[in-house]
Amino acid sequence: MNYRTRCLWRMTAWAFVVAGGLCVALFSRIGHTEELKACALSSNHGDLAFPVEKVESNWTCRLQEVIDHSIVSNTVGPIQTALSPSLYDYLLDRPPLAAGLIKRLKLGLYQSEARGPGRFWGDDGEGTKGLVQLVYQDTTSRIYYLEGSHDSRFLPHLTGQAVVLLRMSPAKDSSGVESMDSTIVSYTKLDNQFFSGVASLLRLLVRGIVDGKLRKAMETVNRLGLVMQQNPERVLSEASAPPAFAEHDVMFLKGAFGEQQPIGGGGRGNALLP
Repeated sequence: MNYRTRCLWRMTAWAFVVAGGLCVALFSRIGHTEELKACALSSNHGDLAFPVEKVESNWTCRLQEVIDHSIVSNTVGPIQTALSPSLYDYLLDRPPLAAGLIKRLKLGLYQSEARGPGRFWGDDGEGTKGLVQLVYQDTTSRIYYLEGSHDSRFLPHLTGQAVVLLRMSPAKDSSGVESMDSTIVSYTKLDNQFFSGVASLLRLLVRGIVDGKLRKAMETVNRLGLVMQQNPERVLSEASAPPAFAEHDVMFLKGAFGEQQPIGGGGRGNALLP
């Protein structure tokens, strides 16, 4: 093979390599684009628009899987909570503190433990427990991903996932006291395909259970807010009793209570508890 022929073969080989590389890059990009297109979230849930485009891409498919294959969806709210915006946000960021106060004040049986950044384990004391992961948050919206189980006398042991979208906004109650309006939209998916298959027969029961738990959580947090408004000394006493809550939590509560006056009014309720 002479020099000219060798050069021609080399040029031909390089052409195949370059063409092949372009094809691989092109099809990889197409495949990636198709994958992204396959995992897309609707922004509308419960007649509300959520900024789902800001959700990290590694969560999009997991959320879509639950939403698209949910056996029930629930919308609860808007409901007013007897908490100032600062207290609402603080407790929402710290489920263990909220659950601890609720339990010490004998308002409910909730338990919660931190399991990492934005990740919490929770138990409502009535058969439902699991892990809650904060996926997205801004000043008006939060999106959560849940994995958990439920036991009751009405249904067999169930495991599954849920997506919970929370919309919140400052408001004032009938007495002019600061409060928060909240709406929760949830989607529930079961792991067991058999239960998913017969879900049409149990749909109303499952929807009723989920709806009842969401409303009870809202009502419980509202009751906590009312106690904080009407008897802050009792709340601080419980927070400081052994084993005391973290010092920075107690200090925040003292500061928050110093900005409000006890009232005798009523109210209605929400915030999210695992």
